[in-house]
Amino acid sequence: MDLRRDVFQAIADPTRRAILLLVASQAMTAGAIAANFDTSRPTVSKHLQILTECQLLEQEQNGREIYYSLKIEKMKEIDEWLNQFRDLWEARFNQLDDLLSKMENQN
Repeated sequence: MDLRRDVFQAIADPTRRAILLLVASQAMTAGAIAANFDTSRPTVSKHLQILTECQLLEQEQNGREIYYSLKIEKMKEIDEWLNQFRDLWEARFNQLDDLLSKMENQN
């Protein structure tokens, strides 16, 4: 795996985020995924490789086809990391609400 790649670089790309949404509900082959995009199949394959290297997708061989599916555990890690910011933002919004209420009551 390329050590410069990480999960946040992987999800920074809009095509890769769209791929994650596609496979979130069901496993799909590379061809089925590529059919949803106006880019070449090799380009989609490169996106799939990056998502797989970052452990956001897993591959399962079924006959001659490889199916890609979302790796929920890795998505949970991302969500947990982002949650610390949600808590911070929520606290700041609550402070703003309190300030606005005080200002409103003064008028």
